[in-house]
Amino acid sequence: MKTENSPKPNMKALLPIAVFLVLYLGTGIYFEYIHPLEEQMGFYVMSVVVAFGLALIVAFAQNRAISFEEKIHLCAQGIGDDNITIMLFIFLMAGAFSGVASAAGGVESTANLLLNVIPGTFAVPGLFVIACLISMSMGTSVGTITVLVPIAASVASSAGLDLPMCVGTVVGGAMFGDNLSFISDTTIAATKTQGVEMKDKFRVNFRIAFPAALLTLILLTVLSLRGAAAAIGTYDYRLILALPYFIVLVMALCGINVFLVLGIGIVLFLLSGLVSGTLTLPAALTGMGDGTTGMFETMIVTILVASISSLIEAYGGYAAILQFIRTHFRGRRGGMFGIALLTSLMDIATANNTVAIVVAAPIAKTVSEEYGIDPGKTASLLDTCSCVWQGLIPYGAQLLIAAGLSGVSSVSIIPWLFYPMLLMVFVVLSICLDRERKEGQCV
Repeated sequence: MKTENSPKPNMKALLPIAVFLVLYLGTGIYFEYIHPLEEQMGFYVMSVVVAFGLALIVAFAQNRAISFEEKIHLCAQGIGDDNITIMLFIFLMAGAFSGVASAAGGVESTANLLLNVIPGTFAVPGLFVIACLISMSMGTSVGTITVLVPIAASVASSAGLDLPMCVGTVVGGAMFGDNLSFISDTTIAATKTQGVEMKDKFRVNFRIAFPAALLTLILLTVLSLRGAAAAIGTYDYRLILALPYFIVLVMALCGINVFLVLGIGIVLFLLSGLVSGTLTLPAALTGMGDGTTGMFETMIVTILVASISSLIEAYGGYAAILQFIRTHFRGRRGGMFGIALLTSLMDIATANNTVAIVVAAPIAKTVSEEYGIDPGKTASLLDTCSCVWQGLIPYGAQLLIAAGLSGVSSVSIIPWLFYPMLLMVFVVLSICLDRERKEGQCV
């Protein structure tokens, strides 16, 4: 937020971000493509936490006009922001929810339930719809890809369909759900950093994502009609284990507080697992512990980025970025293109959509306020643009895991990623067709 004592633009203050990008992107490219390591993804050799930790050290070493104690205070203010605190608590609850759902067998039962109702002729578009629903319910694209890609490979084999096409279909559906899910870490990061309700972001987001998904579904249906019917088979499921996901999804769509939604979801999965005999109390507690542990890296990254962002802002780094945006992007639409570009570049560089959002969010919030952009639209742009590129870059976790499970190269999947490509088109259209807000007019 601008004040009379706002720092002057200083491009040198952005050095910590440059250090992070060189370290993380550089080591990732080296160990993924130049000197690959056996059974290890190159972009996971250097932890994102380590890269941001080194970037924070660089930030502390800058600007000797500010004392070490003052820098600590700036970091504490950034970490202690209300939205950051809420975001960290939601990450913990989302992890516990995901853990107990997985331990109970809810993911498999939900997938198998939906697979049993797909006609063989429409196996590919059916996989897309299932990926959309499961990812929306689980809040994770990687989890969805892990569950469904082996099934997609089986469908491709039985129907004589192109394997990269079937895998790309699952990846696209997974990104749809990740983008719109109320319990996705990207949604949590985008909404809480902009101070908006998830339902407000969802309304804006849905108008962009749904047309892209509908066109994708039509394309996949046309392609399916040209091939043979797939032998999907029969999968075992328990309705009682699938119901909690749908109940949570409906509650979230109704705009119920996310803490209440996640709390009820945890209780429902605990009860359904105990009743069905797939879960014991010790296993449930272990599952919740594993789920929250899985969120630790995201939470630490959030804390580190909040600290770095506070220092960069105090040094004038964000003022320099804002000056660049003001110079090259004019008007409300220009501001939105600036936010979209910034988020896209961050995701391409970090190969992590949540990290991209957390890094871009403070600048996006200032641009949003200065250009009169609705916070819900800003949150939507942050989430959508990061998910577009996360679903397209061949070195991202989504494509690397999909490639590993299916035995094809991540690059071969890219031509079949209809949904992320169409989503990019509709993001651009949503900005170009955005109507300028007039005085007293609601956006």
